[in-house]
Amino acid sequence: MNKILKYYPKKGPLRRELYPKHMAFFAAGALHRERCILAANRIGKTEGIGGYELTLHLTGRYPDWWEGRRFEYPISCIAAGNTGKTTRDIIQGKLLGPITDIGTGIIPRAYIERLTPKPGVQDAYELAYIKHISGRSSTLNLKSYDQRRIAFEGNEQDVVWLDEEPPLDIYTECVIRTMTTNGLIMCTFTPLEGMSDVVMLYLENGKIPDSDDGIVVVNE
Repeated sequence: MNKILKYYPKKGPLRRELYPKHMAFFAAGALHRERCILAANRIGKTEGIGGYELTLHLTGRYPDWWEGRRFEYPISCIAAGNTGKTTRDIIQGKLLGPITDIGTGIIPRAYIERLTPKPGVQDAYELAYIKHISGRSSTLNLKSYDQRRIAFEGNEQDVVWLDEEPPLDIYTECVIRTMTTNGLIMCTFTPLEGMSDVVMLYLENGKIPDSDDGIVVVNE
């Protein structure tokens, strides 16, 4: 069974009604280009939120209940973490599976068409080409903040997923990369730096909104 199919069924102990904040984050993507989920560690931000949504966009295979943004064409996207090693161990691991068993992550093995190694980081990949439902390929570019802002310059992107809080200059560059595509920025992190510049982009007056969505905050 593909790992992604276990997420958010209609019935059972993992049924989606038990995850209202996750559902709110997904649905907000239909209206907002920039979204951030500020939450504690170990609540499923990386795999169950960022990795799950990114996989849907990469493959174009959305569940019937999906209320968020949909891309009808193959996308170009960036997924980034703090360092090359943490991007490999966390983001790459969640999406593709461990290096010894690629295809056991959230992206099903049958959809992984080609992988390009990342120079300078053992067992890490720089690019992944993912089969889209259209028959063409989406492109996943794995980056890290220690590459600095210049590494995020270049081609336009449809989606950027920032797992862990990015420096402000990298965040701003990612917004620029998605402007011409009307693309998405997804942030999933625990605010370990306190009321940083990036956190303050989402929290008006430095306060978490008093809403049913709780940890879900969005930027227009």
